[in-house]
Formats: sequence, structure tokens, C-alpha cells
Amino acid sequence: MAGTKSPEDAYTAAPFVPEGADLGALREAAAGCHGCPLHRDTTQTVFGAGDPDARVVLVGEQPGDQEDRQGKPFVGPAGKVLGRALDEAGIDPDETYITNAVKHFKFTHVPERGKRRIHKPPSLRELSACGPWLEAELELIEPEVVVALGATAGKALLGSSFRVTERRGTRLEGDPSGPARGALIVPTIHPSAVLRADDREAAYEGLVADLRVAAAALG
Repeated sequence: MAGTKSPEDAYTAAPFVPEGADLGALREAAAGCHGCPLHRDTTQTVFGAGDPDARVVLVGEQPGDQEDRQGKPFVGPAGKVLGRALDEAGIDPDETYITNAVKHFKFTHVPERGKRRIHKPPSLRELSACGPWLEAELELIEPEVVVALGATAGKALLGSSFRVTERRGTRLEGDPSGPARGALIVPTIHPSAVLRADDREAAYEGLVADLRVAAAALG
């Protein structure tokens, strides 16, 4: 019908989030989310994974190429960096839950790089659209600490004015009306930043230091 809008035009996942669902039901529902246009070109929704009783939830930006293909968060090179850093910081990766602020891979193609899909940061509108999924995950898990991995995750948890360079490695209280209400938020860089850094060793040590702040908060 002329003038009829599709659900993605509303830029909100809220209608797709089932009430009273557990994590398994949320994951199934998220697979059919059309809350924004990002679903069009991706392989699949990449929902969170890990310990449903985790005291620590790690929130990244969005899935990458490997995550989009495999349907699991942080299975690419950045995930390996994060797992090693968690171990070194004293946090058992198997006792965490890991997810992304945006559940679909946003990418572009650069002609000189052939068919390779190049990561493109999500917009604030796309970030907001996917917010209901993150909020639902955190409400079910009720973590003590939420680690914001990078600027996009920080904006999702703490608002659009958040700057990771200013607040990394600090303990921040979640907004009572925000997705991480009741939890302590510790921001740090995204592990992919370590891979892009000129001095990878220094960047990695900084990531570990920030994660140790989260570990200390657990007692």
C-alpha cells in the first residue's frame, strides 16, 4: 500500500523484544529483528553469549566480519586480544557475558580493497534503535559490573556525550533510567584498538590496566 512504512523506518527494536523472555527467547526473537535498516545486508543477527549469571558483562560496539559469518560475538582477532587481557586482569572469560551495543554488522566496500567488507561505525540513530536488546540483556543478567569496550559502547550505556579517552579506567555509576542501571560501569578501549595501535604493547597494557579496575570492583 502506498505510504505504508516498514518497521525498520521507525528505528527501534522495541516491537521485536518479547516481554518476559529469557535469554534464549531473546536470542531467537533478535534473529528476526527489522528495527533498523542494518539487517538488510548482513548474514545474521549476532546476539550476546556467555554466562547468564555473569557478574561482569562486556559490551562492544557491533559484530565484525567474522562475527557476522559465525553468528557469535568476539570470535575474530579482537576477541582473542580480549580473552587474553581478561585472563591477565584476573577475570575468567568463561564467567562473563559478552555482547554488542548493535547486533548487526555495518560495513562498506572500498573499491581498492575488492570484496572485503570494511567496518563502518554505527550512527547514534542505529545505536538507539538497538538499545532495547541491550537493555533486555542487562535486565535479565543483572551484572555487578559492565565493561564498556570503546566509545560506541560507552555512548550506549552513558549517553552521546561520553568520551572514552576522558573516562577510561574509572568507575562510573549507571544512570538509573539507562540500560545498565544498578551496575558499575568501567569504560576502556575496544580491543580492536590494540590491533590498530602503533604501539600495540602499550595499548594492550592499557586495556589490561582498565580491566583490572573492573576486577577490583568485583572484590
